Amino acid sequence: MSDKSFLNWPFFEDKHRALSQELEAWCSANLPVDHSDTDAACQKLVADLGAAGFLIHSGANIDEKLDVRSLCLIRETLARHDGLADFAFAMQGLGMGAVSLFGTSEQRDWLKKTRSGEAISAFALSEPKSGSDVANIECSAELKGNHYVLNGEKTWISNGGIANIYVVFARTGEGPGAKGLSAFLVPADTDGLEIAERIDVVAPHPLARLKFTDMQLPPSAMIGSPGQGFKIAMSVLDVFRSTVGAAALGFARRALDETLNRASNRELFGAPLFDLQMVQGHIADMALDVDAAALLVYRAAWTKDMGAERVTREAAMAKLYATDKAQEVIDKAVQIHGGDGVRKGSIVESLYREIRALRIYEGASDVQKIVIARQAMGERS
Repeated sequence: MSDKSFLNWPFFEDKHRALSQELEAWCSANLPVDHSDTDAACQKLVADLGAAGFLIHSGANIDEKLDVRSLCLIRETLARHDGLADFAFAMQGLGMGAVSLFGTSEQRDWLKKTRSGEAISAFALSEPKSGSDVANIECSAELKGNHYVLNGEKTWISNGGIANIYVVFARTGEGPGAKGLSAFLVPADTDGLEIAERIDVVAPHPLARLKFTDMQLPPSAMIGSPGQGFKIAMSVLDVFRSTVGAAALGFARRALDETLNRASNRELFGAPLFDLQMVQGHIADMALDVDAAALLVYRAAWTKDMGAERVTREAAMAKLYATDKAQEVIDKAVQIHGGDGVRKGSIVESLYREIRALRIYEGASDVQKIVIARQAMGERS
């Protein structure tokens, strides 16, 4: 059983401890799932998480105040049990975060479907030439008569190919760079939307490249105001970057748990592996990194929940540290497991594949360093 003493930290309330206990019981009964058909597994996970009531915490909520600590707790717990379950949960929130924060009452009708698990959502921001550089988006939405006409591509889109609804960011031209972007709500069956390619990655998740060809959308499809797209995207990422750190924390906790079991039960030279001082040193480093990551993740979540308009600095620190250190923790776990650590299908082998993408998506580690440095410099002004 993973260490739960952190739930007694002052970041948390009784409702968070109750949620953690409820979710832990659900995970023990339902996870992991069969990953042989990734699309089907994600569709079932979304439906099951919705039926169990956990998607109301995903960010795809309607009237409830967004609780980032609950988001982080759920992602950490799901990731510790099954990386694909964490993915399925997280994408419902990220996909509809823009609608939850900025959507009209008509657009928010979709939230009823996404939080119940009836519909799957996706966040279409990245392009072949613009990943972390959001201001470089080329996909265009030109107002012609009484419709916007979208043309261009999006790539690395999570839930691409299985989503029922997409939030798409496109250039509408109100100004240069980041000032000329807008966000649109696009049902998957809209004419002009094509799933151009399904993308396979080291830890299988539903990913796709999308192509838009003369897609017509009414002005009511726009989320927020013209030219507000960059602000919307950054507001959503401000929340969800902390939760990426939480998912990494879940992976790291599982790696530490598996390592403690290995060190206790594996004998080397006639004694438990744990008796080796070098192994104790690795475990100490792993435990330290887990706790430090948890402090940064839940500080960022608590700060947002306490009413901070933006948590750019805190979220960037949480994501950078938690994902980078989780990679190191998992690498140590693989090393301590020896040959079994690289056996395909073993827990630490799957964690090794799962963690790598978290240091890239929603702002790569190098980009987070730039964000943190600029925030630090800005605080001196």
